[in-house]
Amino acid sequence: MVKAAEISYGSDPSGLICGYAFGADHGVRPIDSDTALDWLQGAHDPASREFVWLHFSLGNSSTEKWLQDHLPIPEHYFETLREGPGSTRIEQADDCLIAVINDVLFDFSFEPSQIATLWMCVHRRFVVSARLHPLRSIDRLRVSVKAGEPFASPASLLTHLLRDQADVLQLIARDATIRVDLIEDNLLAGHGETKRSALGSLRRVFVRLRRLLAPEPGALFRLLNRPPSWFDEDGIQELRSATEEFSAVLNDLSALQERTKLLQEEIGARTTEQTNRSVFLLTMVTVLALPINIIAGLLGMNVGGVPLAQDPGGFWVILAIIATFTAIAGWFAFLSQRD
Repeated sequence: MVKAAEISYGSDPSGLICGYAFGADHGVRPIDSDTALDWLQGAHDPASREFVWLHFSLGNSSTEKWLQDHLPIPEHYFETLREGPGSTRIEQADDCLIAVINDVLFDFSFEPSQIATLWMCVHRRFVVSARLHPLRSIDRLRVSVKAGEPFASPASLLTHLLRDQADVLQLIARDATIRVDLIEDNLLAGHGETKRSALGSLRRVFVRLRRLLAPEPGALFRLLNRPPSWFDEDGIQELRSATEEFSAVLNDLSALQERTKLLQEEIGARTTEQTNRSVFLLTMVTVLALPINIIAGLLGMNVGGVPLAQDPGGFWVILAIIATFTAIAGWFAFLSQRD
């Protein structure tokens, strides 16, 4: 029988998914929560560039309590956790950076609901990240760390995450461009299978991404104007470069959003035109059948004095009258269509 304490759902009992310690020689080694506590509680040279990265799962109910009990994290960080998902922002609190970063799920499939949030606390000696669902950008960062890529400071780790986020968004924009190109080609070719729902789903994704990610460059530029005291010049320059790359990706997403909007309007205009043609055709049939219905109704009345009732050629006379009126009605109808 599995004990309750052994159930971790991808994390250890403290909620830790993975942890890494970065040495002064840029070496990196994996650590668990106990090793991280021993390292953080030990004596350190204030000038040392050693730090740890701890990545937690908010799906574990023990995570928040463990962080509050064992790490010197500002209360503002836990307030942002309780607020839930929101727009991207980066704030300073007690010589720490509190970052709320939006990202896509690991198994993203162009659904607006597949966008989730990562909460980070960046300090000179540690970086804490927490998420509820597996995210692509943080997983790319974890793979880079496991591959031995050097990180000189917490600022470089944060910068790498932002670059990974921009790369993920660039891949999404590239896949979305292929989808939009295919829809546009089908539309120009006149294929009937082009649907507004496909474009509508893409546009909702772009709108949600833009709404959540648009504040990020502004927040980063404000941070660059007043960085924490432990940020060095190299870290500021790397962060500025990552911010510019991220802004370029957001512009690409904005262009795709506008493009999908125009295609939706084009499809809507074509649908309206087809509907108008169908209504006009139905109106034409009704107009052409009007003389027949009127004359048939008059001749079918059960009253005396029906004209041509006893005339042997009465049927042909009535048929000629109907044909004449139908031809006149058709001529007027087609003339109005031509105008």
